[in-house]
Amino acid sequence: MGKRTPWFKPRKRRAAESQSVLHQPTHQLPIQPEAWPHSGRTRESNMTNEKVVVITGGSSGIGRAAALRFAKQGYRVLITGRRAGLIEETASQHANIAGTMADAASAEDAKRTIAKAIDEWGRLDALVNNAAAGAILSLADAPADSITDISSVNILGPSLLASAALPHLKATRGTIVNVSSTFGHKPAAGLSHYAASKAAVEHLTRCWALELAPFGVRVNAVAPGPTETSALTGMMGLSAEQAAVVERQERASIPLGRRGVPDEIAEWIVQLAGPASAWMTGQVIAIDGGLGLA
Repeated sequence: MGKRTPWFKPRKRRAAESQSVLHQPTHQLPIQPEAWPHSGRTRESNMTNEKVVVITGGSSGIGRAAALRFAKQGYRVLITGRRAGLIEETASQHANIAGTMADAASAEDAKRTIAKAIDEWGRLDALVNNAAAGAILSLADAPADSITDISSVNILGPSLLASAALPHLKATRGTIVNVSSTFGHKPAAGLSHYAASKAAVEHLTRCWALELAPFGVRVNAVAPGPTETSALTGMMGLSAEQAAVVERQERASIPLGRRGVPDEIAEWIVQLAGPASAWMTGQVIAIDGGLGLA
């Protein structure tokens, strides 16, 4: 998205799924939240020697790509989301992936999500805070509920999950990987509240890195640029025609001349969670084709 104010007026909607968006009470959803225990294990046979990662918003886009990369590297993966079909579809792609429905801004669901991973596999090595909410909002037309939704999912959600996961991450000297955005450090008209929430994610990353370093827990973040996901029509609420206009503007603004693909971001998420980044904490890695420099 360029710095120009869009010529169109996007339809209003609440925060929706991006990186995959999870902001709907689970009791309103049509299925039970424990629907996909694909590990095939009982509590009596919990894993104790294979690494475990929880990925919020793991049912599509960057989250799904990260889940598949972790699973292929031998991790046990628990993804969260709010859309039953997408969770089931992702979990069916690899035996190491299980799924659960959750509201990213719910303290109760945060605790339940972490408890499910521990019940299934007995440990937690990494938390990926990928779920996000956003909207194109001018200052003159920014409803309070939209601002609250963005802040709840993007700031409160990662905080709740990290707090619930912390005792288990201390036990494994594990890691947290937060997902920010180019617009967490690059201003853009119409994105003030989304961008501010992502700036908060980046500063949470740095503060947590200092706070948790004595326990051997590392905290880093990735900051993706425009990526080929459904974020524009899903999270941002644009029509297909409006999204196509924005995509053309983004390609023209990115020095490398194209939008990213989810797997390019997922590769860095897995890298930051792994041993190759063992002496790295408090960093925000921009993966945006140079957009942050433009």
